[in-house]
Amino acid sequence: MSRRVQKPKPGPSRRRSPARRVRRWPWVLLALVLLVGAMAGAVGHWLHRPLSLAQPSIEMTVEPGDSPRDIAHRLVDAGVLTEPRWLYEYFRWSGQARAIKAGSYEFGAGTRPVDLLRKLVDGDVTLARIRLIEGWTFRQWRAELARHPDLKHEAATLDDAALMAAIGAPGLPPEGRFYPDTYAFSKGSSDLAVLRRALHAMQRHLDNAWQGRLDGLPLKSADEALTLASIVEKETGRASDRPQIAGVFINRLRIGMPLQTDPTVIYGLGAAFDGNLRRRDLETDTPYNTYTRGGLPPTPISMPGRDALLAATRPGTTNALYFVARGDGSSEFSSNLADHNRAVDRYQRRAGKP
Repeated sequence: MSRRVQKPKPGPSRRRSPARRVRRWPWVLLALVLLVGAMAGAVGHWLHRPLSLAQPSIEMTVEPGDSPRDIAHRLVDAGVLTEPRWLYEYFRWSGQARAIKAGSYEFGAGTRPVDLLRKLVDGDVTLARIRLIEGWTFRQWRAELARHPDLKHEAATLDDAALMAAIGAPGLPPEGRFYPDTYAFSKGSSDLAVLRRALHAMQRHLDNAWQGRLDGLPLKSADEALTLASIVEKETGRASDRPQIAGVFINRLRIGMPLQTDPTVIYGLGAAFDGNLRRRDLETDTPYNTYTRGGLPPTPISMPGRDALLAATRPGTTNALYFVARGDGSSEFSSNLADHNRAVDRYQRRAGKP
């Protein structure tokens, strides 16, 4: 005989009802919203709060190829007192990390993370300046570039020929080929980059001057005009005298008369020149001695400026063949040797010059 098995009565269920689970979701969502809001508020506060700096102002350089992580660490190493990870994550989160530009930057008190990134993306670099003077030689230019503390000195190990090749002008003699001016550059830039800009600037100015030259000049090329301009640059610092001085040299070239200009002789002496030009120097033949050789010297002798370039290509109309310095920066011009000798006696021999 079979027994009827009674099923146990179900006890109270431990499972929560769907209704109770649904009632808890708003609280979970609210907690998440509050958490996200708190995090967003903290991030927003950090982004718009001035960063602490180790000094009143700091400088750092972004090198080409630096990653966002590299840049964040460079900033902290330079003196931004924050976690580099925060900067790195901000750069990534902003979507502008790849837009950061290489260069040198300066950040002062009050700089916020948003300001910092904006400056890096805008390429608002810190600029240094160097002034390269009219009438200086290439040797003087190289020395000035080598002294500048904000340049990367890549030319130091190069001779003149290698340097010209490095800036895209292989085989070109460097003298006279760079335009005198004040050049602004990002700190940490290469000295070769400055020279490359000056090279291109001189070519532009020379081309413009040569295209606007007077007809009938005894100059065969723009390079000869550059050489003449370099001599004019060394002969006077007075802009008003340059066209007439150029006119004297043009007159001499036309009739085959030696230029007889002291600056070319001095240039030919190089480092041997001690500041005192002697008669034996004028009589010693070198490629740059325009007393012993006719025509223009083989290369320019200095870096001519715009006025000298224009004077060489648009010389003043004059019948003068001679000039002598008066001692006040101006020159006395003469059309014959007798008048010239009297001017020399008046302005130089009386002053005790040989």
